[in-house]
Amino acid sequence: MTTSQDSVDMPAFIDVGAGAAARRIAVRARPGKGADRGPGLFWLGGFNSDMKGTKAVALDAWAAEWGRPCVRFDYSGHGESGGRFVDGTIGRWLEDAIAVFSQFCHGPQVVVGSSMGGWMALLLARELLRQPRAGTLAGLVLIAPAPDFTEELMWKGFSPEIRKQIEDTGVWLRPSEYGEPYPITKALIEEGRNHLLLGSAINVGCPVRILQGAQDPDVPWQHAFALAHRLPAEDVVLTMIQDGDHRLSRPQDIARILAAVAEIG
Repeated sequence: MTTSQDSVDMPAFIDVGAGAAARRIAVRARPGKGADRGPGLFWLGGFNSDMKGTKAVALDAWAAEWGRPCVRFDYSGHGESGGRFVDGTIGRWLEDAIAVFSQFCHGPQVVVGSSMGGWMALLLARELLRQPRAGTLAGLVLIAPAPDFTEELMWKGFSPEIRKQIEDTGVWLRPSEYGEPYPITKALIEEGRNHLLLGSAINVGCPVRILQGAQDPDVPWQHAFALAHRLPAEDVVLTMIQDGDHRLSRPQDIARILAAVAEIG
């Protein structure tokens, strides 16, 4: 694993994976201004998004204002990172997240995960319980979290025709209201089954704050309730934003996210 330029304006790069799976991961790591200013922040973005999105940039700006460390990165095939999006799987993107966390995060961290990033945050928490690292979890802030989305929100909802196309050709181009259609691959669906969480209790070992929009067309609010029921009863708070959509990027939504981060640490 190698690193290059470490400016916040320009990303650093680390090498993850080997052989045909090798890829360069772009990282922006903001240093803190003192250990007494609170835990660091670690951003985990959503499926087909990048670290320059509204929420990620707002989190980084808040960290700069309060002198807190903040680490953002792009999964392989996303944003400024190398690799092809079509080659991505939950396991590969989790490997990216663990590599960045292990190299850039030290001491307590508030992990903020949006949509797929919420799933990644839960998987990262499980990994840290199994194999501790220099970075520890002060808490999780999950924004419209989408654990198990490849199975529960994609595969189970696909028509027989779409399923057949994926099984026969290995890929289906899913229309998106956010831009160009994007590929849903057979590998994404099948490999995702290795990381399903909602079938049993989820132990994360830290406080959890969930923010969910009731008008979310991509991750139904019922999904957030199903997750909350799988988490420990102590120090888990689910906030339902009645007029909120999936992105939760309005100024009032950003304010709620930052308030949840501040509450944890």
